[in-house]
Amino acid sequence: MKKLLALTSTLAFCSAGMAYANDGLIEDMNDPNQWAIQTGDYKNQRFSKLDSINTENVGDLQVAWTMSTGVLRGHEGSPLVVGDTMYLHTPFPNIVYALDLTDGGKIKWKYEPKQDPDVIPVMCCDTVNRGVAYAEGKVFLHQADTTVVALDAETGEVVWSKVNGDPAKGETNTATVLPVKDKIIVGISGGEFGVRGHVTAYNIETGEQEWRAYSMGPDSDILMDPENTTHLGEPVGADSGTNTWEGDQWQIGGGTTWGWYAADMDENLFYYGTGNPSTWNPAQRPGDNRWSMTIMARDIDTGMAKWVYQMTPHDEWDYDGVNEMILTEQEIDGEERKLLTHFDRNGLAYTMDRISGELLVAEKYDPAVNWTTGVDMDPDSDTYGRPEVVAQYSTEQNGEDVNSTGICPAALGTKDQQPAAYSPDTQTFYVPTNHVCMDYEPFRVAYTAGQPYVGATLAMYPAPDSHGGMGNFIAWDNINGEIKWSLPEQFSVWSGALATAGGVVFYGTLEGYLKAVDAETGDELYSFKTPSGIIGNVMTYASGGKQYVGILSGVGGWAGIGLAAGLTNPNDGLGAVGGYAALSDYTALGGQLTVFTLPD
Repeated sequence: MKKLLALTSTLAFCSAGMAYANDGLIEDMNDPNQWAIQTGDYKNQRFSKLDSINTENVGDLQVAWTMSTGVLRGHEGSPLVVGDTMYLHTPFPNIVYALDLTDGGKIKWKYEPKQDPDVIPVMCCDTVNRGVAYAEGKVFLHQADTTVVALDAETGEVVWSKVNGDPAKGETNTATVLPVKDKIIVGISGGEFGVRGHVTAYNIETGEQEWRAYSMGPDSDILMDPENTTHLGEPVGADSGTNTWEGDQWQIGGGTTWGWYAADMDENLFYYGTGNPSTWNPAQRPGDNRWSMTIMARDIDTGMAKWVYQMTPHDEWDYDGVNEMILTEQEIDGEERKLLTHFDRNGLAYTMDRISGELLVAEKYDPAVNWTTGVDMDPDSDTYGRPEVVAQYSTEQNGEDVNSTGICPAALGTKDQQPAAYSPDTQTFYVPTNHVCMDYEPFRVAYTAGQPYVGATLAMYPAPDSHGGMGNFIAWDNINGEIKWSLPEQFSVWSGALATAGGVVFYGTLEGYLKAVDAETGDELYSFKTPSGIIGNVMTYASGGKQYVGILSGVGGWAGIGLAAGLTNPNDGLGAVGGYAALSDYTALGGQLTVFTLPD
């Protein structure tokens, strides 16, 4: 381990004085006319400096053009625009299109991978994919079957491909990848199948694996230095990835990495979250189950962890910690600091110092959250940084085969992976949320490779004593930890948000509406119903001197799994089918890109 640390320290030192590989992508991200990465930029702010569409004229938006993707099921993620080309993706079978924006969206090339359809039943919550990435003249696709493919951006020809996992063990993929420096950083899905999560770095040019960091396991597997990796300011100590697991349960421990990734190039760190521990029956895995449910800060070059923070030790509710980390520079307590803000599934919004990992704010961003009274923020306390669990809503204390009722939020979380946006103009976060509660009954389950390893039955429904709907779109103050305004929605807001310099924030609804609201007040300025429910992420770009707004519609994802997969048993979809049964009254399957602009 000492040799490994010496080597990685040397590599990090050498890289610090070098120009970044992949400077071209950074230039593309800094050009507001393009949308070169799924998250808008490395900070995951999903903010555009374009302002031709603004609060004064957004009400005049019209549909400029549309395109059918040719695929049904849930359409998450968004197109990319690099130069005069749009790169568009679909759910399984993960088709990629390159469209010429100077020629009416003419298809320049199409890539359709040949994947074994047996991967479909192994995908937990629909056959979604959150989009392609671009760097160094290549388009990167992480397929459902875990094959990572680099395509020539001009021709669509395969440059290289690598297999990142094994669907026979339950390993699949739904996420995009992070192109950073000379690497592509890739996660893995499959927490409901007892997969041990990991992130892996592949070389952009060759596809060779450079390092892999597991979520739990021995120090050498999780790439943690026991003395120099910290948790809330203290060294994690030896065997931190195994000593809170019983026996060798860490080998099937979950902690998958199917969310979003952020990067701070000046600090040479990237950030992400790990998912739920396996199984969903907490009685079968005593201990804190580290490092599931954890925010990770790792060195880009070596993968070594600098700091970690476990948000939900010994998770009892499936509150995956994979949601995006949004990086900002803001003043807090009179000091300008580099911050990380994270809206977790568990219903708590965290603000942290992204260099040190210091916990600054942890507050509920939906008042319905009841499984915890809050996080202990006293650094001198033995329980510092831990949430205080309300016994009534503990699925373990209530016992196996006991139905714990009225738990808020549901396993969907107060927010799932659909990303929030941040406007540096208003210093406000715009957050799509679920306003959903659940009943949760754990039962004993045995592990078999490639078979579901869940161990719980769920029912979902709108939070009681509220507006009766299942979602809100909120504006959040991450310094004071409070909601500035909140817009109720009939169904969960399963779309990624977009903030713009025009003072407009965009989001989509499960019924299929693209909405535009005032960033300061939340007043609705525009609404248009697309052909299917929206679970995609709004993006914007400029072409020929005009600003455009694009959105993928195609209902599905966990909330829409009943429609997407034709399920009717209310307990199917891990409880979502029953919770969202009424959605079929408002929308149907589809797969379409809709692009909007202002009239000439």
